[in-house]
Amino acid sequence: MKTFLTLTIGVAIGMVLTAAATTARVTYVGHDIVASKLSKGGEIANGPGFKVSGSHRDKAGQVEVHDKETDIFYVTDGQATFLTGGSMIGGKDTGPGQHLGTDMQGGETHQLSPGDVIVIPAGTAHWFKAVPGHISYFVVKVIQP
Repeated sequence: MKTFLTLTIGVAIGMVLTAAATTARVTYVGHDIVASKLSKGGEIANGPGFKVSGSHRDKAGQVEVHDKETDIFYVTDGQATFLTGGSMIGGKDTGPGQHLGTDMQGGETHQLSPGDVIVIPAGTAHWFKAVPGHISYFVVKVIQP
C-alpha cells in the first residue's frame, strides 16, 4: 500500500512539474510531517501548477467546484460517500474560481475506502456527502493557468 501511495503521488507530481515546463526544486517532506498533515489536514508541498495536501474529515462537507483545479484524491484511511458531477444547489463564490454549495442534484455516487484514487476534473461539482466515522486522504491539486 505504501509503495502504491508513493508511486501515485510521485507520478502525479511528476506530470504536473513536467507540464509546468519550469525548473523546480526538489521537495522532501518527512513521514512525521506527512502523518501530521493526514491526521489534522494541511499543505504538504506546492510548486508551479500544483499543491499537495493531507486532509482529514470526520463529517460531511459542502459541495465544491474549482474552476481551474483538478483534484486527485488518494484515500489512506476511513470511508465516505462521495458524489461527483451533479449540479450545485445554493452555490456561492468563495474566492476566485472557488464555489461552495449546500446540496447537489444528480451526479454519481462513490463509496470511498482506503486505497481508492479518484480524479475530479476542474469545473466538476464534488461533495463528501456522508462520512460515517472519518476519512483521511492525500489531495494533489493540478492548477491550470
